[in-house]
Amino acid sequence: MKVVVALGGNALQTKGMVPSAEEQLKVIRRTCRYIAQLSSAHYELAIVHGNGPQIGRIIQASEYAKAVTPALPFDVCGAMSQGYIGYQLQQSLKHELNLCNMDVPVVTLVTQVIVEKDDTAFLTPSKPIGGFYSKEDAKRLQREKGYIMKEDAKRGWRRVVASPMPRKIVEIDEIKKLWKDTIVITCGGGGVPVVEKQDGTLEGIAAVVDKDFAAELLAEEINADIFLILTEVEKVCLNYQMENEIKLDKLNLKEAAAYIEENQFASGSMLPKIQAAMKFVRMYPDKKAIITSLDNAAEALEGKTGTVITFA
Repeated sequence: MKVVVALGGNALQTKGMVPSAEEQLKVIRRTCRYIAQLSSAHYELAIVHGNGPQIGRIIQASEYAKAVTPALPFDVCGAMSQGYIGYQLQQSLKHELNLCNMDVPVVTLVTQVIVEKDDTAFLTPSKPIGGFYSKEDAKRLQREKGYIMKEDAKRGWRRVVASPMPRKIVEIDEIKKLWKDTIVITCGGGGVPVVEKQDGTLEGIAAVVDKDFAAELLAEEINADIFLILTEVEKVCLNYQMENEIKLDKLNLKEAAAYIEENQFASGSMLPKIQAAMKFVRMYPDKKAIITSLDNAAEALEGKTGTVITFA
């Protein structure tokens, strides 16, 4: 079965860790043990990862060093995050597959996604990037750097940027050629957002595409059997982190739309995951999307846990 796996932020870093490449690699090595389990169960995989904290740090480092070397454009920072996260994932996953006696190639493909220059997302930035700040530090950054800062699911304050919808994966034909015999790490960080100019050339743009929507588009394009979204929680919850919290085993389109109307899912957190899952099953009514935690991925594919999103 073809499975597109969207990795949440907890697959790359954990709370309280030092935000270094070395510490990230330790987390990624653990993550790849779970992914290797899926490949060992003979699922055909493509992996999409986020880059919110990483691109934020790359941009911050570039801006602080601009007195010494020119600051890098936003889109270039996105490509850099794809490269170094993908490198750590492919190295770690290949190691875990070798331990399972599986000779499966793993490659990272720097991927561009076409977005519309007049996407309304540019009017209302919503995608969190970088680290978490206190309310006081967030206000200071707003004053000093002009950043747009918002509270992120009660976890702290973060910088937010535009998050336009992905319309086309530029390298989709190459992904399809690699698919059957190779695990492809693609659309990293949602892909580098580019716009198509009148002369047909592509131009990078300052934005971050949500990785769940990019993964959903990939799942559509390669006709995946399952769209698997991995995050911090085992199941989607209503009244999240409240005394009356309810964990959901199943969710159909009608129910999901109603819960969105009730503001049950946090913007920049669970909401885009639900919306991406809905988009996939709307396109393929006979298929399903699953939202669960990384450590429950194998059991979720076996139908033992997770929240299953279906058309009806």
